Amino acid sequence: AYCMNGHLSVYKRPLPAHWMRFRIPEQAAAVMGHTRMTTQGSEYRNYNNHPFSGKAGQPFALAHNGVLTNDGLLRRQEKLPVSKIETDSFIIVQLLEQAGSIGFQTLRTASEQLAGSFTYTVLDGDGRLYIVRGNNPFCLYHWPEQGLYLYASTQAVLDAAVFKIPEVCRIFRLKKGKSFDCLRMEAGRAKLFL
Repeated sequence: AYCMNGHLSVYKRPLPAHWMRFRIPEQAAAVMGHTRMTTQGSEYRNYNNHPFSGKAGQPFALAHNGVLTNDGLLRRQEKLPVSKIETDSFIIVQLLEQAGSIGFQTLRTASEQLAGSFTYTVLDGDGRLYIVRGNNPFCLYHWPEQGLYLYASTQAVLDAAVFKIPEVCRIFRLKKGKSFDCLRMEAGRAKLFL
């Protein structure tokens, strides 16, 4: 998903991430991507794949990492509409749509209702990117000079073959060094590595 000139675009396909080919305009203010490990709902049905689109005062895109255990219960309790989307993650979209806006308070309220494990990102139509960390491990790489953030559940995932940091650095012409920060959050504590 990316935001450009106040317009939010979502592009997703039922393919392995390394097969994806897409162009993101240089003018894009923010970009959010996601690779999915299937836990619920067939990945071959593209509507089950992240990021999900929603509207809460403005369009937004959401990607979730983790497993929610109370999505069915929340859907009944909050009288949320039935959807063909089969993933537990989509409940977050529905809670935010029901709230009617995207902001720190609505993200907090939605998150407090969730049971299970989660970290999720929301990109709104104004290009604001929210990262909401629940009880999942979290690792964030940041290149301040380029305004680039890359995150995953753990540093090992970021450094794995799919997310080769040297490859990312080469593609985006980034230098791992003085301008590179790594934030790891484990067990509720943040560690910043410069």
